[in-house]
Amino acid sequence: MLRVTLEQWRMFQAVVTYGGFNQAAQGIYKSQSSIHNAVQKIETTLGVALFKVEGRKTLMTQAGELMLHRANYLLDEAAKIEAIGQILGEGVESQLKIAVDEVFPQDILFKTLSATSDQYPMLRIELMESVLTGASELLTNTQADIAISPYSVKNSFNEELYDIDFVAVAHPSHPLHNTDNILSLEDLKSHRQIVVRDSAISAKQDAGWLSANQRWTVTHMQTSIDMIANGLGFAWLPKSTISSQLEDGTLKPLRLNKNAKRSCTLYLIFKDSAQLGPAANAFIKELRHQCLHKT
Repeated sequence: MLRVTLEQWRMFQAVVTYGGFNQAAQGIYKSQSSIHNAVQKIETTLGVALFKVEGRKTLMTQAGELMLHRANYLLDEAAKIEAIGQILGEGVESQLKIAVDEVFPQDILFKTLSATSDQYPMLRIELMESVLTGASELLTNTQADIAISPYSVKNSFNEELYDIDFVAVAHPSHPLHNTDNILSLEDLKSHRQIVVRDSAISAKQDAGWLSANQRWTVTHMQTSIDMIANGLGFAWLPKSTISSQLEDGTLKPLRLNKNAKRSCTLYLIFKDSAQLGPAANAFIKELRHQCLHKT
């Protein structure tokens, strides 16, 4: 029989999270006395001091920091058990949230979504298109069940899924094409670069920017493609995404002495396979199949 309840650990965690007993009471809608009693119960039962008072500040003791680490793990595991139980009780999940980086090939994604929907017609799919660290952040913040991202997520399942090739391009009439010389990266810096903004809210990345003198930042990949196709700048774009523009000559690869082509690996990411329902697992299976046959 456990002598400290999950609710008491949760109140201890809240004091740390919100920065004090009064703040915790407001944050989790409990009375301040009930939170004090819960923390005091833990200290008395286990014979350990979790907090110390210095002036007007309530600080954790060294023992408190160790206990918090264990309490966080305990509460996280309890939440996982409830989530798994709910999935088992419901059978098939009713909704699947997928965060996908915009550079991932749409034909693979669409085929995967279609096959999953054919198998689970009542499944509601929410697709969140992102850029750079956006998909990883959505998964970390539990706003997505599955992510396809160029950035892995700590303490999650990360599988190398698909390699994306990027090529430096501009419109054929762009000044960068009006020379017989092989271009260097320094040559590019005097021209406008079109950059797609990281969709994450925090810890944004600035991948691929050359510190060009002129920079236009856009929100979506398609906007970047349209701008470059109209002669407004240059960029490294996913080769699979602009294949039709390369074929019809709307976009032309730049003749660079190095880094004319770049590549990145996209990861399939999810937090805990045990929390994924049948539909999510069907999506992952089909996704792997489509990626394998595409390459």
